[in-house]
Amino acid sequence: MTFTQNSWKIFEQSIADYHKKDDVDTPIANPYQIKTIEYYLYLKNWIDTVQWHLEDIIRNPEIDPVEALKIKRRIDKSNQDRTDLVELIDSYFLDKYKDVKISENATINTESPAWAVDRFSILALKIFHMQEQVLRTDSTEEHKAQCQNKLNVLLEQKKDLGTAIDQLLEDIASGKKYMKVYKQMKMYNDPNLNPVLYGSK
Repeated sequence: MTFTQNSWKIFEQSIADYHKKDDVDTPIANPYQIKTIEYYLYLKNWIDTVQWHLEDIIRNPEIDPVEALKIKRRIDKSNQDRTDLVELIDSYFLDKYKDVKISENATINTESPAWAVDRFSILALKIFHMQEQVLRTDSTEEHKAQCQNKLNVLLEQKKDLGTAIDQLLEDIASGKKYMKVYKQMKMYNDPNLNPVLYGSK
């Protein structure tokens, strides 16, 4: 099983587990051993899944403004957790390939492996929810046909992105590519860097 085949299986498991209750306040029950890559992949997708549904809730035009602000704060926190976890997954890859002899002609990729995995996780959510739309019984045939066309594109993207990630990891393992990780250095959550926050002191 390739890395992305294993990842996809874990993402589907996480999404299925979430939808047993379909509640953003459901506590996570990660079935994998802590600090393993499987544990991190499950956690990554769980964060993405909860945030997906928070983003749905906050777009309710009838939402109470106070409640909307609370959810916006949760989304901000979720984005930071997501970024921190992506960087942790990249640390896993850095450690895994630390002894690889890098080729003289090795090149760097436009994004690190973990940020590609981040897109892969979100793609799993897009596919799950587009499939839901295809199977709706309260929508028109036209709507379902449009969603099926979109689903077909998403499934093709899954194949292409999965292949690209596996190829990237193979190239890093063989020294054809090397990876560097740049911390995201998000400024809006930092009280020392966001002028609205440090200006209010």
